[in-house]
Amino acid sequence: MSPKEQPPLEEMTLRQLRAVAQYYKVSRYSRMTKAELLESIQEAQLHQLTQRRSRGLEAQAEVEDAKFSTGMADNGDLTDLDADLGDLPGGYGESRIMILPRDPQWAYIYWDIPNEHKEGLRAQGGQQLTLRLYDVTDVYFDGYNAHSMQEFPCDEMAREWYLPIPVSDRDFVVDIGYHTADGRWLILARSASVKVPPVYPSDWIDDRFITVPFDMDLRGKTVYDLIPPYAAQAAARAGLGRALGIGPHEALFEYAGGVEAAVAGSLFDSQHQVPISEMAISSYILPSGIGMFSGSMFSGALGMSASIPPERARGFWLVAEAELIIYGATEPDATVTIGGQRIQLEPDGTFRFQYAFPDGMMNFPIEAVAADGEQNRAITMRFMRQTPLRKTNTKAEVKLEVY
Repeated sequence: MSPKEQPPLEEMTLRQLRAVAQYYKVSRYSRMTKAELLESIQEAQLHQLTQRRSRGLEAQAEVEDAKFSTGMADNGDLTDLDADLGDLPGGYGESRIMILPRDPQWAYIYWDIPNEHKEGLRAQGGQQLTLRLYDVTDVYFDGYNAHSMQEFPCDEMAREWYLPIPVSDRDFVVDIGYHTADGRWLILARSASVKVPPVYPSDWIDDRFITVPFDMDLRGKTVYDLIPPYAAQAAARAGLGRALGIGPHEALFEYAGGVEAAVAGSLFDSQHQVPISEMAISSYILPSGIGMFSGSMFSGALGMSASIPPERARGFWLVAEAELIIYGATEPDATVTIGGQRIQLEPDGTFRFQYAFPDGMMNFPIEAVAADGEQNRAITMRFMRQTPLRKTNTKAEVKLEVY
């Protein structure tokens, strides 16, 4: 009797129980009483269920193992794949340095300099290994024409460093080299220029979507030129300037100063400043003093009306403040305080303290104490700020002024 066809065991007759016992292959079932048959059948059912579960777990394990199978033979070992590979070298025999922006305020620097190269420059008088950070925004850097330069002494054994970025949204280059006693700079390596991201949101607010054919060869091709919003406005104004006979320099001046004024004297070798707008031209003075071209003389050729723009009210505002940044480094497990306030150290022992810089004299005592409390180092910095002129207001405080 199949288990699917049978009634509950407790309701079966002796003959039916013997048939079930025969199905589960219970030995000597013919000599058992009804109670013994019932117990033996239940044991057989439990044993069969346990076997089924065990086979199911084994099958599941085989499926999981197959997911990560590499197709190697059963006696294969993944460690054999790199058995013939040696250890990575400590260096590659070429002096190189790289700069990677970590965020708008910090850059990660790492380098690989052969000892032979260092020894050669030390033999020429090199004393202190130093990093130089150059601001090379919008210039072709030749080693001497940077907007600014900062120096950071570093350890001979170091191969990486964090440098604070003075101003975000700028291009920077890093040198590593030696100073000499007579003031020479012996360079070991120079990085490529990198752009540090800005701390403020991007000016880009419009999305640009382009369609590129799947089979198009993009090598050496420009599909779309990204033009910043301010550059697009300047280009539009420059186009208007060409229509009016204004050169690129004057068009740029007109854009930078707004649509209210431009220097017409630079067009006609005079120094007179006259009002001009995108849709109106008042007059231009000729250098010979013959007379003036009124706006009405231009209206027919340009298809626009010409008149002196009326006075209008507009608002203007400016905000400016200063922050003081103190940075340094010590042992990673040391305790550093500035003005009694404990400063959190980075894993490499560097720290950075940023503080609002109001007018007046400010003292900053800095102290570092070793983890065991036996050693300490200290420095006190004094800063003075003066604001001799302040004519500012916030955007919320703007009041309309008539011009």
